[in-house]
Amino acid sequence: MNLANKLTIGRIITIPFFIVFMFMGNIYTRLAALVIFILAALSDVYDGIIARHREEVTNFGSFIDPLADKLIVSAALISFVQLRELSIPAWMVIVVISREFIITGLRSVAASRGTIIPASLSGKFKTTSQMAVIITILIILIINVALRNYWRTTALELQAFLGWRRVVGYILSKGPYWLMLLVTILTVISGFNYIYKNRHMLFEEIRNKATT
Repeated sequence: MNLANKLTIGRIITIPFFIVFMFMGNIYTRLAALVIFILAALSDVYDGIIARHREEVTNFGSFIDPLADKLIVSAALISFVQLRELSIPAWMVIVVISREFIITGLRSVAASRGTIIPASLSGKFKTTSQMAVIITILIILIINVALRNYWRTTALELQAFLGWRRVVGYILSKGPYWLMLLVTILTVISGFNYIYKNRHMLFEEIRNKATT
């Protein structure tokens, strides 16, 4: 197994640790979860660079790399829904994960016909925005824990004040919701973009199913 694939497998192995640290809920485990996710995001960037630089691009790597991305992003988003302090509705996460399944299915249909659907600009922007938003929400979680443990207050209590404290309280309490809504919108747009560009493949598949 080459180095790029080892990095990808390592990214998958860290997922259970990430989830456990998320739900332990103290400032140290939340910091650990943040570090794990940042390292996973960096490994996602560098495993592709390493594979291309060493000319070690493999079919296994092409399959497992996007799967690892989807797994750790899904783990983070599902964890966010379970944390009441974030108030992130489940429907947003369902939409994001459903999009990933649909596009993965589309790519499988294309691959069965010998066609590779490359990552589009909207798809790359979607992935980058997901990573950035998840990291931002993790930072907000750490700040919320610090507020409770060291300043004996919460984001909601800060909103009772005037001035900058009210603004900070609003960002910490409402920010995750609006950030997740933005990611959901970008994900839907990216999904429609893929489907529209490859609609001929879907129509052919539907016709083939109808005639069999």
